[in-house]
Amino acid sequence: MRDLLGPLVDEPEEVLVEEFPLRRSRGDSVFEIEVAPEDAGKVIGRQGRTIRALRNLLELRGVKDDRRYELELIDP
Repeated sequence: MRDLLGPLVDEPEEVLVEEFPLRRSRGDSVFEIEVAPEDAGKVIGRQGRTIRALRNLLELRGVKDDRRYELELIDP
């Protein structure tokens, strides 16, 4: 996930990605991402298109892994 976010932001060293279990039974997870305050808009994108695309990619990965993943942007 960090590899996808790095090119989108001006300060890739500020990108923090943490994974937390969502449900213990299936191994589902929620990914929380945190970026520099000035980069939050770049991750969200116009009308939320960028964050929606990232969530779609994560959903596809979940289908492949037979798991459910969620993505949340933490307010800087």
